[in-house]
Amino acid sequence: MQTYDTVVAALTGLKERGYKTDFNISFDKIICSEDNKVQLNPSEFEIVEVYRFEGETNPSDEDVVYAVESKDGKLKGTVTSAYGMYSDDVSTEMTKKLAMHVDKAAS
Repeated sequence: MQTYDTVVAALTGLKERGYKTDFNISFDKIICSEDNKVQLNPSEFEIVEVYRFEGETNPSDEDVVYAVESKDGKLKGTVTSAYGMYSDDVSTEMTKKLAMHVDKAAS
């Protein structure tokens, strides 16, 4: 797995490696930021890489970058999410999927 110093570097590097779709978390699914019709439920995608960034002086700088792929192999993209008290409001199923991978990235 690659290493990146910043969120921007991670997003740029992943895009260069084919993770071109920008997704946003929307409670119980991820949605393509360019086309709201493209949506994936937690059971429809896999998280293949995770990069965690901790703000040294400001907790609002804490962020996680996920590289995701649809299970059918047709979509590859990225999702960013704050964690801790700045995290997005998400469903229990989505929380479990994301948390499992963040814990691995932290170790």
